[in-house]
Amino acid sequence: MDKHAILEKNATLLLVGSLLVVSIGGIVEIAPLFYLENTIEKVEGMRPYSPLELAGRDIYIREGCYVCHSQMIRPFRDEVERYGHYSLAAESMYDHPFQWGSKRTGPDLARVGDRYSNEWHVRHLEEPRSVVPESIMPSYAFLRHTPLDVKDFSTHLVANARVGVPYSDEMISNAEADLHAQADPEAETSGVEARYPKIKLGDFDGDPQTLTEMDALVAYLQMLGTLVDFSTYDEAAGAR
Repeated sequence: MDKHAILEKNATLLLVGSLLVVSIGGIVEIAPLFYLENTIEKVEGMRPYSPLELAGRDIYIREGCYVCHSQMIRPFRDEVERYGHYSLAAESMYDHPFQWGSKRTGPDLARVGDRYSNEWHVRHLEEPRSVVPESIMPSYAFLRHTPLDVKDFSTHLVANARVGVPYSDEMISNAEADLHAQADPEAETSGVEARYPKIKLGDFDGDPQTLTEMDALVAYLQMLGTLVDFSTYDEAAGAR
């Protein structure tokens, strides 16, 4: 203890000692990352966003939905029981930027896909209190009357491909056609289904004649948490 007091009484020695300890700890944590090809364990089912989902995600970010809703279920019992299986790192591997969030004014949306109908989402976005009386969310009714801008949409996929999202040349060249096909109940969808497994198809906003920002946002919400088959994880946990 007497020797430790020397450090405590000498600001210079304490600073040098602190920097030394922090440097060693940093090297131990950071150096291994240079030798790993990937720090994210890939899981079966994950794929890049379809063009319509990607457009919806852009609207989600533009409207600031991440300010009130997180997309990260933490591995705590209360969160798992309420929202579903805790979030996996691989579920955000194609997100630029990720939507984990740091605050919840509304519920977490990591597993919201397939929990409600398209009609429910549209009503909720138009008049939140019509389906959730205690909601303080503002209305986004204008999305249903705003045509979706799809001009040169392939450039969105190109930009994501440049930062590591595995969009193929085929996906990029068919971007605009796939975007329209996903929201058109009468479209030929075999191509878009092959390129984007587990994709949600059909009219999303209640008006099949017009492709709107509401279509895109609902398509994005309906996809969240639906790509990974978590029954395999639950079975493995049960076996233990």
